[in-house]
Amino acid sequence: MRTNIKTAIVLTVAITSSVLFTSCTSADKAESTTETTAINAAGTTDADAHSGTHTYACPMHPEVTGKEGDMCPKCGMKLEHNDNAGKSNGKAYVMNVKTTPATIEAGKAGLFSFTPGVKDKEGELVPLDLHHERKIHLIVVSKDLSYFEHIHPDYQASGTYDLAVLPANKAYTAGANKNETHFAKGGEYILFADYTPTGGTPQLEKINLTVGGTPYKPVTYSSPKLSSTVDNYTLELVPEGNQFEVGKLAHIEGVLKKDGKVMDAATLENYLGAKAHMVVVGIDDKNYLHVHPEVVNGKFDLHTTFEKAGIYRGWVQFQDGGKIRTMDYVIAVK
Repeated sequence: MRTNIKTAIVLTVAITSSVLFTSCTSADKAESTTETTAINAAGTTDADAHSGTHTYACPMHPEVTGKEGDMCPKCGMKLEHNDNAGKSNGKAYVMNVKTTPATIEAGKAGLFSFTPGVKDKEGELVPLDLHHERKIHLIVVSKDLSYFEHIHPDYQASGTYDLAVLPANKAYTAGANKNETHFAKGGEYILFADYTPTGGTPQLEKINLTVGGTPYKPVTYSSPKLSSTVDNYTLELVPEGNQFEVGKLAHIEGVLKKDGKVMDAATLENYLGAKAHMVVVGIDDKNYLHVHPEVVNGKFDLHTTFEKAGIYRGWVQFQDGGKIRTMDYVIAVK
């Protein structure tokens, strides 16, 4: 069964830029269509190139440059030495997606195959760099943002990166948050594919997906939720000034507790090369932020900038005792 992928390429400045949401079209007996928007990270101008002094840039947002020791205002990562920052290789990348069967059904087995390519150059192979220990980070959310999963397709000898969809009665082979997923309910979903082509800049593609079957009941979010508990762990987010302001660098402290007692976040196991990862998605326009906390004095220290006011959903993931915990939040930005 063949799936045709319709792809609209939108040149923009950062993985965290606003992205345009378009609905997924329906499939006929032999074909299904997945709408994809590619966000190709554009560099800065040649005036920002190396001019006698070293250039430092964000490894996730190479258009953000500065001096040694600076932090990226978008994701909070420290800028790294990169004299090639802002220099584009001139290629427009696209992530081709095929589903088997053509329409993924809730509770039934299926397969996603992702193939990175170059626009208008069908068949050109695109190798990917490791980024936070994986070549593709796939964030799966329901359109209402009540559902979240962070998973990683596996590379195949054919050149595709595959992700198995498990049926309702089958457990994860090696646990959740790995290389498998499932859909308990039908409805509208969004997949954010985060990857870096070798010799290129970080890419993010937003893939709109319709899953067949009984749809989930949408959830509406309006009230802030800044504390989350999973198992015996609680993580509270405390913004500087006790509020999130649009256009202002937000400094957020994350206080982690285990069994009701404050826990040193530095004692957590590394998860994908860091002590924690945070993903934030806007309720209205689905703009995407990926934030990397540091640990300062035993607490998470997060920095990011919200470009628009509104309600956002957030998820923080960390690992302890070999198990990944996913905390969820509702953030109101004014």
